[in-house]
Amino acid sequence: MRAEIFPSKASGEITAPPSKSAAHRAIICACLADGESKISNIEYSQDILATVDCMRALGAEINANDDSLTVKGPVSKRKCAVLGCRESGSTLRFIIPLASLICEECLFALSGRLADRPLGVYEKLFAENGISMERNADGLKIRGSLKPGIFTVDGGVSSQFISGLLFALPLLGGGSEIRIIPPIESRPYIDMTLSALKRFGVAVQFSDKNIIRVKGDSRYRPCDISIEGDWSNAAFFEALNFSGGSVKINGLDPESAQGDRICTELFRKLKGENSEIDLSDCPDLGPVMMACAYLNGAVFTGVSRLRLKESDRCGAMALELSKFGIKTQQTENTFTVYKSRLQKPAQPLDSHNDHRIAMAMSVLCAQTGGVIEGVQAVGKSFPSFFDKLKSTGIKVILNETS
Repeated sequence: MRAEIFPSKASGEITAPPSKSAAHRAIICACLADGESKISNIEYSQDILATVDCMRALGAEINANDDSLTVKGPVSKRKCAVLGCRESGSTLRFIIPLASLICEECLFALSGRLADRPLGVYEKLFAENGISMERNADGLKIRGSLKPGIFTVDGGVSSQFISGLLFALPLLGGGSEIRIIPPIESRPYIDMTLSALKRFGVAVQFSDKNIIRVKGDSRYRPCDISIEGDWSNAAFFEALNFSGGSVKINGLDPESAQGDRICTELFRKLKGENSEIDLSDCPDLGPVMMACAYLNGAVFTGVSRLRLKESDRCGAMALELSKFGIKTQQTENTFTVYKSRLQKPAQPLDSHNDHRIAMAMSVLCAQTGGVIEGVQAVGKSFPSFFDKLKSTGIKVILNETS
């Protein structure tokens, strides 16, 4: 799909979309609880549908309504299962440990770049547990069951591995301990998982800054929950305000555990000349911050993990920003945007099949005009993005492409 965007000034108000990160966690916890839970304020992005599909495959009963889910758990033991993860890294990494408990054998079907996303943390831990992980043309096959014990995890790879263990370890027959090798990147996402576990009756916490102790034989309890607004995706509308718009964004909790609530502070930093911004704890904000940095210049650090997302986000942003006349420079873990004069792209922009690249390019096109190819990628996390963008007065024409 192609989007043609015309220079426009954003105004009015929108309601932030539901948090994808919070929704993943609530769905998984509800499926592990013995009873019925209702999850309201849901948006059916491709990533959320992937988690729903996988938990259904593991035996949970999930009924979808317009903007809510009724979930009846718990999941049930089974000999084998095929779990379709689409392109959702969160779904895959969150559910791998659970699947090892529930299935004698399971196959994760992977799409797009998901097959290339690193899983080394689990491969090492599972080898120590006698669990087989095999990648093949069909996806990822796992045989064997997780056992309680001590799990040493590199905190600088992805918090998703720690969250995946946290969902599964309370269900084991004995206590476990997660020892995190510092530094811990994306710590707020671990806090979100701990908060979700607590909401569903499972008490887990850090015993010190790098160790999480988990009591075994715990039981998830059903509960009703409304998903809070998503700071990660609201940041694209905050970026319109940074560029001169006046959009009021409703439905965001300033006290949220979401680490990306820092976006408002980072936009303030971008108003200074050549500010330095560390993205280690908020990598999803990378594309939108890079898109806005041309005004005053900025150096972004802690960007290495951006290269392992739906696209190589550093490489993709460097290429697409150059079409606007924006000069950038990269090292392995830094991304520099130089103060530049924004110009209308003379050629179509490419989403690189990455939702956050597509939305970041939309913010810039709202100032210059331009065409973006592959914008269907926004469906991965924010299917209503262009509807909300239009509602702020930005002129957008969407066209299907062959």
